[in-house]
Amino acid sequence: MRTAHPRTGPGPVGGPDALVKEDRPLDRAAARQAVAALIAALGVPAGGEVARRTPERVVAGLAELLDRPGFEFTTFPNTAEQHDLVLVRAIPFTSVCAHHLLPFSGVAHVGVLPGHRLVGLSKLARAVAWCAAGLQVQEELGQQVARFVEERMGARGVGVVLVAEHACMNRRGVRALGAETVTVAARGALADDPAARDEFLRLTGVAA
Repeated sequence: MRTAHPRTGPGPVGGPDALVKEDRPLDRAAARQAVAALIAALGVPAGGEVARRTPERVVAGLAELLDRPGFEFTTFPNTAEQHDLVLVRAIPFTSVCAHHLLPFSGVAHVGVLPGHRLVGLSKLARAVAWCAAGLQVQEELGQQVARFVEERMGARGVGVVLVAEHACMNRRGVRALGAETVTVAARGALADDPAARDEFLRLTGVAA
């Protein structure tokens, strides 16, 4: 389907090739103390290998999941006048549930209706990974990715579908092994134009 031509409006936030970074230092010493206290409260004997080594392992693992390394969100002029949907499917991601501190993992499908600029396709995958590095729920993550891409591209429309399994649901509580959660976040024309939205959802497999 053919969508409307790029609108005239403000350009991407921070310029076309803005460096994406975040200063969010981790207090490793405090985190290790907290994990050590938790382990002790769970009845792990003091002085053993678990009590001595596990706090550092836990902190290192969480730091890896929560770290947001900087990257350059590269865009370039839309000289070919690409007006139709650009979709990158099945981008793997892992994030951490803010309610249970357990991981949820899956794939993201990110669709863009370009405006005056296009984006390097690998940057969409980096944007997903950057937003996923945090404590949040899946609904928040989808909105973060959509807002991130929309603002930095000046896109006419952005859609994000996340399909994920949650350890807090399939490994505890109801233990619904294999259950998937699907969320949709849409902005601009992919929220307001029914035909564009339907095309996006169909190509991501959410709609028939």
